[in-house]
Amino acid sequence: MHYAIIGFGNIGQALAKAFARSGIEVSVATGRDPENIASAAAAIGPTVTAKTLADAIKADVIFLAVRFEVHPEVAKALPSWLGKTVIDVTNAYGVPPEELGGQPSSRFVAQAFTGARLVKGFNHLIAATLAQDPAGHGGRRVVFLASDDDTAATEIGVLADKLGFAPIKLGGLSEGGLLIQARGNSWGQLIFNDLVKFDG
Repeated sequence: MHYAIIGFGNIGQALAKAFARSGIEVSVATGRDPENIASAAAAIGPTVTAKTLADAIKADVIFLAVRFEVHPEVAKALPSWLGKTVIDVTNAYGVPPEELGGQPSSRFVAQAFTGARLVKGFNHLIAATLAQDPAGHGGRRVVFLASDDDTAATEIGVLADKLGFAPIKLGGLSEGGLLIQARGNSWGQLIFNDLVKFDG
């Protein structure tokens, strides 16, 4: 299984750190020349590799860690995303609900990535918190996942577990997705909730 993170801002780098901590290889890319982020990627760890967008999207699992407004440009990089799992880490805060056709923001994103299995997740924590080691306070930091494809949500849950997080599935995009989305001038009820799960 190959993994990629599209976007290398604070959230993208926080995700890259999670992969590096776990020793799992991941590609990172932006719309620019990979040389622009190569040294920053290498500084995170040897398993983090800067690539072109075209190379990065060859991965099986892709974290979409760009600004919400940029996702249509990323989606155009492939005519079909069939066979790929896209994890929507975006937040549509400030985007009027009417621009989304009244839908959950993640469903709007899913329409752009034709054929992909879309999972909403890893977006409810601020970058500084997401960048921390998820093991702490005697438990593991929770990440919420929502998807209309339960198999995809389960697979990303397994990945989250490997990255050291405690995944909690919330159901479909129109139910659980609403709890972890930012849209317009409102936040879902679980946004910014930094929770720890105690295994026992």
